[in-house]
Amino acid sequence: MADTVTVAPGAPQGETRRPTRERANALQVMLHAHPSLGPLVVLVVAAVVFELLNSRFLRPTDVSIMFQQVAVIGLLAIGQTVIILTAGIDLSVGAAMILAQMVMAGLAISSGVPVGLALLLGFVVGVGTGLVNGILVTRFNVPPFIATLGTLGVFSAIGLKYSNGQTLTPHGGSPLLWAGKVISFGPYHITTGVLVMLGLYVVVGYALGRTAWGKHVYAVGDDPEAARLVGIRTNRLLLSVYLVAGALYAIAGWVQIGRVGDATTNISSTLNLDSITAVVIGGVSLFGGRGVVLGTLFGALIVQVFQNGLALAGVQELYQQLAEGLLVIAAVSVDQWIRKVRR
Repeated sequence: MADTVTVAPGAPQGETRRPTRERANALQVMLHAHPSLGPLVVLVVAAVVFELLNSRFLRPTDVSIMFQQVAVIGLLAIGQTVIILTAGIDLSVGAAMILAQMVMAGLAISSGVPVGLALLLGFVVGVGTGLVNGILVTRFNVPPFIATLGTLGVFSAIGLKYSNGQTLTPHGGSPLLWAGKVISFGPYHITTGVLVMLGLYVVVGYALGRTAWGKHVYAVGDDPEAARLVGIRTNRLLLSVYLVAGALYAIAGWVQIGRVGDATTNISSTLNLDSITAVVIGGVSLFGGRGVVLGTLFGALIVQVFQNGLALAGVQELYQQLAEGLLVIAAVSVDQWIRKVRR
């Protein structure tokens, strides 16, 4: 037949492996060009597998809960994404969010400040945490890992001191709880906080993909020295990135109050890890310069899908953490492979 390929007995073994290498290279190039494609495939496969293991997994009630739970991590992951795109990292994510939300709630509940002003001042505090991190990185040349590791302790201490470790509960109907308002779409029930998260993914995605600021973020993450030589003010750009991240952390704090109904410093200690996990699994390179926020959204959903799916399957929390750790290792390994693609 005309389409039959015959390999001579004496042909080099490498000739038979060439199609496999070519397919692998094509996949490598495709994943490099579309960083969110891999996380999307993983998300769909994971959802199908967990539905086969437990028919309750994709029930409207459980899907609604997953979306409500992912709102806070999803918002924190947006801020983490813009920082990681510049080849940085932020370990103070959770502490910055907690400090901002405690200021919002403390001013409105304990100090009698009008709620609108309290929210604005809490937002300013969130931006201020980003300003501190940005100054340490750009003015004092402290590596982002060290700078944010230090401010993690500083922001945590300030938050505890300000609140005296108390849990503050807003009265019913307070604007502090607005992000927890439930909206129904047929059998599905999400909160306004989820809509806020999705809206910010659109805004930040547009800013990164369609504006000069976004192009500069990628350029600095890819090669800061080359970016400086073509006229990009790298320090100013990095400072703006940390300010944007701080603003997002403050919004996440507001959404957190609405989701749980109160403000407290006793929040999951894995917020930092979860935000980084969502970004890495979402195809954003830890080495900067590659990735999109849509992938981060898929990454945050993957983390939530695995947590809920394993919990419904009766898997102990210990093994849930093991699965999350293996996901991160696999994502970083794939990223290293993708980065080897020749442009």
